Amino acid sequence: MMVPAVLLLLGALTAILAPRLLGRAQWTEREPVVALWAWQCVVGSVLLCFALSMLLSAAGAWDAVRGRLFAAAPHRVVDAYALGASGGAWATATTLVLAGGGLWTGAMLVREILRARSRRRAQDAELLLRAPLLPGEEATGARLVVLEGQRPDSWWLPGPTPQLVVTTAALDRLKGSQLDAVLAHEESHAAARHDWLLHCSRALAGGFPQVPVFAAFETEMHRLVELAADDVASRRYGRLTIALALVGLNEDRGVFGQYTDPEAHVPQRVRRLLAAAPRLTAGRRMRLTALATLAPAVPLLVAFGPGLSALAQIT
Repeated sequence: MMVPAVLLLLGALTAILAPRLLGRAQWTEREPVVALWAWQCVVGSVLLCFALSMLLSAAGAWDAVRGRLFAAAPHRVVDAYALGASGGAWATATTLVLAGGGLWTGAMLVREILRARSRRRAQDAELLLRAPLLPGEEATGARLVVLEGQRPDSWWLPGPTPQLVVTTAALDRLKGSQLDAVLAHEESHAAARHDWLLHCSRALAGGFPQVPVFAAFETEMHRLVELAADDVASRRYGRLTIALALVGLNEDRGVFGQYTDPEAHVPQRVRRLLAAAPRLTAGRRMRLTALATLAPAVPLLVAFGPGLSALAQIT
């Protein structure tokens, strides 16, 4: 029964240490797409640790589960895990706790999806109220919707047909290619399905607010998806264009004042765009991506290691 305990310890250490390591990394702002992948791999590694520990603990607690889990495995492989070497009470308790956590995670994700659908229906209803269809006109699902408004504003409506909504005041404020840059920014959100990343991170943080990795995951997802979308728009229209568009849309909100919230993302995004820090080399991006991909491989190696070792001895 050592393997389930090692997996639990590995998952706990990853949940505590990974946010600190990624939080101190200096490259995340320069390569937000790689950082998004790294965070997903870390969170996936934590969840995989707990899921594998639950399965092996259940195999140690109940013979029926063990028989199904190791149905095609030689006896030597089963013996390598020593699933019956310790009392079943610990294995049973671990399985029930982790299974409860898994069910709670699923419930939080379903709740977040239902809330997102409810928000989208409310936004669609508001959009139809502010921009009603003319007699005989059919809804076309246009990617750009213009609303009458005195305040410069724009927002993205995710869903099967993502839409960018802008006000007439925003059209007056945005000059040249700035509107195209804003549209490219929002289209990159839709293409990368950033809404699903936000849903998952919000569900995990809401379900387990005391777990550091999940709280940091939600915070970083909101920040990194915006940086990644800024980069897509800046490659097409230039950093200055998207920076000026951000200023134009947000300067009336007080986000650039002396007493601005230090956690506000818009001023940081503008400063980052104007600083124009060079990207990492392709080789370093590949190394960071490969290193992040190894995170979920570690719990798999821990879980399957004893079985593979036993099979090697047999052959």
